[in-house]
Amino acid sequence: MTKSDDNSGVARMLCFSLYSASHAFTQLYRPLLDKLGLTYPQYLVMVSLWNRDGQNVKELGKTLFLDSSTLTPLLKRLNAAGLITRTRNPQDEREVLLHLTEKGRALQDQSDDVMQCIGEAAALDTETLETLRTTIDSLRDRLHAKTT
Repeated sequence: MTKSDDNSGVARMLCFSLYSASHAFTQLYRPLLDKLGLTYPQYLVMVSLWNRDGQNVKELGKTLFLDSSTLTPLLKRLNAAGLITRTRNPQDEREVLLHLTEKGRALQDQSDDVMQCIGEAAALDTETLETLRTTIDSLRDRLHAKTT
């Protein structure tokens, strides 16, 4: 009997399907990101900054669904690695602005094959992937609304 044949227990739980798929993604990403010297959460920060450099910590936290106590250590490590800078906003000292360094920008070119490898491993057409992502995002947003 395969895991998918088990119709009892955790195999029937949607949350387990999402959790185990997330775990499989993390395992797939690990060797790809090791080459870049990044963890998966650090990679998410970098992708977000490659998309929109100059965000503040609060904006980034909203994008990644992370609170500042989780995000701050990640940002400190990326700063120490020379990939980003963290500076206080001169107009509002409470706000920390995040900017890519040249090294951080250059890492984007090295990361191009990461998404290609993930896409190939998923082996789904673009329309199916987009439908799946939209459905999961909608589910996440409904669940998140219940917890806030």
